This record gives sequence, C-alpha cells and structure tokens, in this order.
Amino acid sequence: MLFNQVIGQDHIKNHLQVSAKNGRIPHAQLFVGKEGSGTLPMAIAYAQYLLCNFSDNVEACNIKCEKLQHPDLHFAFPVTTNNTVKKHAVSNLFLEDWRDFTKNHPYGSLFNWLQFIGVENKQGNIGVDEAEAVVKKLQLKSYEGGFKVMIIWMAEKMNIAASNKLLKLIEEPPNKTVFLLITESEEQIINTIKSRCQALHFPALSESDIANALIERENCSENEAAKIAHQAEGNYNKAVHLLHNDSSDMVFEEWFVAWIRTAFRAKGNAAVVQQLIEWSETIAKTGRETQKRFLEYCLQFFRQALLLNYKSDNLVFMETKTGFDLSKFAPFVHAGNILEIEKELNDAMYHIERNGNAKIILLDLSMKLTRFLHKKEETL
Repeated sequence: MLFNQVIGQDHIKNHLQVSAKNGRIPHAQLFVGKEGSGTLPMAIAYAQYLLCNFSDNVEACNIKCEKLQHPDLHFAFPVTTNNTVKKHAVSNLFLEDWRDFTKNHPYGSLFNWLQFIGVENKQGNIGVDEAEAVVKKLQLKSYEGGFKVMIIWMAEKMNIAASNKLLKLIEEPPNKTVFLLITESEEQIINTIKSRCQALHFPALSESDIANALIERENCSENEAAKIAHQAEGNYNKAVHLLHNDSSDMVFEEWFVAWIRTAFRAKGNAAVVQQLIEWSETIAKTGRETQKRFLEYCLQFFRQALLLNYKSDNLVFMETKTGFDLSKFAPFVHAGNILEIEKELNDAMYHIERNGNAKIILLDLSMKLTRFLHKKEETL
C-alpha cells in the first residue's frame, strides 16, 4: 500500500516520509487512533516505504509489499482457535486470511476481523506463543539486506506474558528492525512497552476526506457521501458499513429498542422483569465481541438522545431504521442520568472484556437502567 492510497492524514504521511529521508527512523513506534482512522493502512504504507525506497529493485519490492508477501514484512495480530486451528493459534496460521482481509477491508475493525475468520463468538488476543514467534522471526537476518518491519495490530490485545516476552526485543531490537505497534486504546498497553515507543496520534478523519473517499472508491453520489460522512464520526470503516446498509446496526437497533421499552415498563412490575431476563439471555448467547460492540452502540444512542434533548440538532446524525422516534425518547436522557448510564455501560463492557458472566452483567445493567430512565432532571 502506498501513502497516496491512505485516506487523509496528510501531516502524518509527511512526517513519516521526511523523517525517514533524514534517517530519523525510531526503532519502535506506536500508532494510536480510533477505529477507521487509518492506522493500519498507514503502517503498511510506511513499512513499504522503508522496505522499497532503500531497495535495489524498487519495482519488485513494491509488488511483494502490495501482496503483503515481502519476506522482511511481518505481522502479529489477535487470533484465537477456530474450526481449522484447534490449538496454539498464532498469526502465521492465519496469514492467507489476513492478506485477504487487509486487501478488502484495510480500515476494518477487530470485530470485522474475528467475523472474517469465523470466531466472532470468542475474543482474539496476542499471547505468549505469538510473542515467541515474533522473537524467532526477528532473530533472523534481513532476507533482502535492508529493513525488517514488524507490525503488531491491536497491540492492546497483548497479554502480560506476551508483553513481557517482547519487552527486551522492543527496547533493543536487531539492527535495522522497526516495530510498528497499532492501538485503539493506548491506556491498555503496559507502561513498560509504551515508554519504549515513540507515539504518533491519529485524529479522526475529516468529513471531507471520508466523503471524497466514498465517491472515489465506492462510486457514491456527492449528496449521499456527504450525509454518510457526517454520520460516520471520522470512522471510514463505519462509513462503508453505512453505505452498504450493514445489517448489524439494524439488529443492534432492534435489541436496543426492545431493551429500552422493556426497561421503562419494568419499574414496579415484576412480570416485565422476566422479559428483561429473557432479553439478557438472548444477548448473552452472542459472542463477547458482539456484546461489546452492541454496548458501544447503546452508548452512542444515549449520547445522540442527549444532544437532541438539549437542542443540539446539528450534532445529531443518527437515523433510526425501525421507526423508533428518537425525539420522543430524548427527554428521558438528561443531565440527571446520563453520567450514571455512561458509567454502567462502560463498566459492563469492562467486565465482559474480562470474561465476566454476560447474562448476569446484562441483567444487572438492565435493572439499573429501569431506575435511570425514570429519574427526573434536577431543576435549578
């Protein structure tokens, strides 16, 4: 992937190219950016620049990098067992899938990746087996005599054992070895790793960059591109899913609407509580990544309702697909309950991430929501 194929982020492209030309290439860099901001495409483009601009045969090098088959370009990313890989899952066993995924979904999320390899009901991670594989790869000499680049995607998914295994290597890598760690959540990476990396923060993509990319890459009309770019919140991956009417958002909205209506009726009505239990059991049967993504969707829904309640209509981009009237729901989300709602949703995501019992977590969240929705806004 070339720099001109990466959407926006021109100041970062310029910084990476100028620093490389001047010989200032940090041995460990941390690309920090939210989903859809372009951290992975930028890392691949930067790796290709380092490998090919200093190569004796630039054309052949570019071809190998475009196919992600350059012998000095290495990847590590979250994986887990599936129908094909029964144990000791490491990135090397998923390389063909990874090449297909990055070719077709370069801005894709971890959720998309786990769906792609058929394990959306599990959580992917980067474990100690992966760390050992990384160490072995980088102990070998560069195949073409130039740089070796190791891209670690979703580095926050490294467990403690893997992080400690890689710590010394990241601190003192072999000559001409470059680590590019990519993360959406910098605070989840252990401090000893972060302190050894030079961080580069990626802002969300601008609406104009997203709109132009949709027009050029997806043959989208200008009006539709502008509308989707506004809804995408700087996330190109979300923009593509909105364009193609991603079915998961429709399902999430149905779950959310059923949840809200049931929680609202449940206060003081024991019979309705049973429906909340059934709702919790339904969501708990899905994979943990799906559960976390759904809770993030709920968080966004509440925030949009809050903005609408306080007349910030120009910031409201959500359009419901089930006929649910956001304007009628908005008065129930206000300064008196939004902080509690956000806290409980974030806590639920935290506990699900750490393999808590989803049924209990979701039911507890639901019971608290019945109180929050009936809470009155304090008046001065």
